[in-house]
Amino acid sequence: MTTTIDSAQKLHLVFGGELESLDGVHFRDVKGLDIVGIFPDYASAQTAWKAKAQSTVDSAQTRYFIVHLHRLLEP
Repeated sequence: MTTTIDSAQKLHLVFGGELESLDGVHFRDVKGLDIVGIFPDYASAQTAWKAKAQSTVDSAQTRYFIVHLHRLLEP
């Protein structure tokens, strides 16, 4: 069985939460992660990431990330 991936669709996940320290990427509360959403391209994911990151600018421990889901789906 062969799976084909639509190369035009580049899914991206935006999520974030409070880190235990600024030295790494270990979340304080994994169950409390903020899943912003899944986006069809990098540009829209970056727009969502930027808005969430700017809204938490007063919390130095809170970080948001963009995950390239399309890379995880490629065989």
